Amino acid sequence: MKKIICGILNITPDSFSDGGLYMERNKAVQRAIYMYENGAGWVDIGGQSSRPGAEPIGIDEEINRVIPVISDIRRIKSSVVISVDTYYPEVAVEAIKHGADVINDITGLRDERMVEVVLKYNKPVVIMHMKGDPLTMQKNPQYDDVVDEIYNFFKNKINFLNSKGFDKIIIDPGIGFGKSLEHNITIIKNLFEFKKLGFPIMIGPSRKSFIGHISGEKDPQKRLAGTIASCLSSYEVADIFRVHDVCEIKQAFDVYEKISL
Repeated sequence: MKKIICGILNITPDSFSDGGLYMERNKAVQRAIYMYENGAGWVDIGGQSSRPGAEPIGIDEEINRVIPVISDIRRIKSSVVISVDTYYPEVAVEAIKHGADVINDITGLRDERMVEVVLKYNKPVVIMHMKGDPLTMQKNPQYDDVVDEIYNFFKNKINFLNSKGFDKIIIDPGIGFGKSLEHNITIIKNLFEFKKLGFPIMIGPSRKSFIGHISGEKDPQKRLAGTIASCLSSYEVADIFRVHDVCEIKQAFDVYEKISL
């Protein structure tokens, strides 16, 4: 599978790295098109912050944030692949009706109604692993074996969906979602284990706090170098890289691919 760069578009006032930058509809649409034209294989649009400690917002508010942007992108650039980052079934349905191609659920289909949406509309789904919820997930997360627990989580979800005749699945181990620094490092080092499941792997290390813990950099917007290092260390295994800095990641990949030939 060709490597895909997935550009992050947060239409939120409080995301950890780019909150408030794209709340205006036109700015959000322009950002999506910019990422697409500069190397993003698809654009992932979310209207709710999932940073550690984030309070959830309501369904209507999330719909008001993301649906007009999705609709405009689809109208202006019909070739853009759009995923909607949501765990609300109602938001997913509206997004699909307005042109979304993929559902990206950070709760890993925890809501049975989201499973029904996935099966009804037959759209690819990103199943992410998250321990707890954004409000509490970073409060001392514990695992006996983080890789084994995530592997079995995916295996159970895959087996269930396969039993329903569905196989358009992408798995995301959820870097930074209910994981300590050591957990994140262990996941990246053992990412190949998830290849055994037979589905594309998405990884999202972009500007995450684990980079700050390693480097000492507190400003998320200054963690590009660490993001590139994380993506390159996962390059031979991961298929999709969910990042904020599309141009820079594409350049790193182009150089890496040329040197590695």
